[in-house]
Amino acid sequence: METTVINATEYRNVSLSLLTESKTNPRRTFDDVALQELASSIRAQGVLSPLLVRPLNDRSFEIVAGARRYRAAQLAEVNSVPVRIVQLTDAQAIEMSIVENLQRKDVHPLEEAQGFRALLNLDEPKYSIEQIAAKTGKSPAYCLARLKLTELAPAVVEAFAKEDIGVGHALLLAKLQPSQQEQALAACFKEDWSAGGQKAKRILLPVRNLQFWIESNILLILKDAPFDKRDAQLIPAAGSCVDCPKRTGHNKLLFSELGKQDSCSDPNCYQSKVSAHLAKTIAAKPQIVQISTAYGTHKEGSDVLPRNKYTAIRDDKPKSKDEAARPEFKVCKFTTEAIITEGSDVGTVHKVCANPTCPVHHPKKQASADDAKRKTEQEKQRKDAAIANTTGIRVLAAIAAAVPVRLMKRDLLFVVERLASMMDDNRLTVLARQHGIKEAANGNSIGKLFAAYLLRAEESMLGRVLVELTILHAASRQNAAQVLQEAAAVYKVDTDAITLKVKQEFAVKEKAKLAKKPADKPVQLKVRKSA
Repeated sequence: METTVINATEYRNVSLSLLTESKTNPRRTFDDVALQELASSIRAQGVLSPLLVRPLNDRSFEIVAGARRYRAAQLAEVNSVPVRIVQLTDAQAIEMSIVENLQRKDVHPLEEAQGFRALLNLDEPKYSIEQIAAKTGKSPAYCLARLKLTELAPAVVEAFAKEDIGVGHALLLAKLQPSQQEQALAACFKEDWSAGGQKAKRILLPVRNLQFWIESNILLILKDAPFDKRDAQLIPAAGSCVDCPKRTGHNKLLFSELGKQDSCSDPNCYQSKVSAHLAKTIAAKPQIVQISTAYGTHKEGSDVLPRNKYTAIRDDKPKSKDEAARPEFKVCKFTTEAIITEGSDVGTVHKVCANPTCPVHHPKKQASADDAKRKTEQEKQRKDAAIANTTGIRVLAAIAAAVPVRLMKRDLLFVVERLASMMDDNRLTVLARQHGIKEAANGNSIGKLFAAYLLRAEESMLGRVLVELTILHAASRQNAAQVLQEAAAVYKVDTDAITLKVKQEFAVKEKAKLAKKPADKPVQLKVRKSA
């Protein structure tokens, strides 16, 4: 029986042998169990919803929407199915297929992405992201993010298809360059050895962990770049950063979560521009001083001055008279331009004094009459600093003791491990000793010992360490005393009482030290005997 309706649309029953699946259908995966269930329903009640098809010739039709019903009908071994026949162009067929699949909850995002890509690749008519969004009822940002899934590296596609990672992870990975995706894929997981055995259990971390890793290891904030972002000739093959498609600000739809922050998503290109800028600056100013901000052993014979061979002149104004008296806030006749070529902030230009005879930054020793006074003052400063340091450690411990348990152990461990990895050795040693950890005789570093301690720690202890690390990080960048006072106020720690107790302890030690010091022996004159 055939029924003809208006608008060149026809409904009829068509033999399964006359139907073929569309090659442009975005759906590529079908759940076998669900197909069997649908086949059972078709055996009992038939196909209730007609398939949408378009004629290829007089004797065959292409399925635009309904491939799943078609496959289930084959399993049910029925001879024919109801269809709706519509004259459609290739573009219209792809459109309708995508829209039909979007209305289903079980379509995989990769299949959805392939459908959007098929529309975008059409020669006629040409589609924009905005037009695809309007056709499918989605936002432009949604469509663009799905399209980026078609640019995933094969290893990421495999992990996503196997559901090793979620759609949130895949969407973040798709924003990266293909060469970076596999490295970032590894950051999606954590190895858990707590269960024992020779193989670690791989645990998928939350999407926010991957976002943090990308922002820390891939994205580089362009406003901090030492080179001219508009210079297209610095690296001709790369062009200017302003026109670069790998700049997050170039595609705000894709990187909407970053807001106004404009970052480079290609660290290799960024570093090559820093190196080119460095070479260009040194060539233009051969007299410019090259300095290093790195710690550790300096290479002999290098033209680069290590940290202890120069004084960096600060550009900011001193906040107090004491600060104004410090050498780094003073300018001398030897002040010159220097460029950092090693360590952090490579490529940035600063003012330095590198003259070891400079009376401002390297003053000569005063006469011996003043040495005693200076040593006394230095000893007093050392003692005050020791009291302040011990007080600070006690306040930090008291604050930590007041920290309540809030976060899950997994979250606490993740934050604590990363904060500890950014801590310098001196502060990490102080914190480790607070928890009874000392460098072992077997050569294991404080860092390794502390990391092992964290893995064994309970949630309450991890919460305590988290607050301690936060305070120490803040203290390294701000006024340490002020940071401690603010933290003490939050956790209601009596800093005055702790300070008084520390001073009393130091006074007792000083008294004991003086008591052990031997008294000066009287001078004995030898009397010469007469002959």
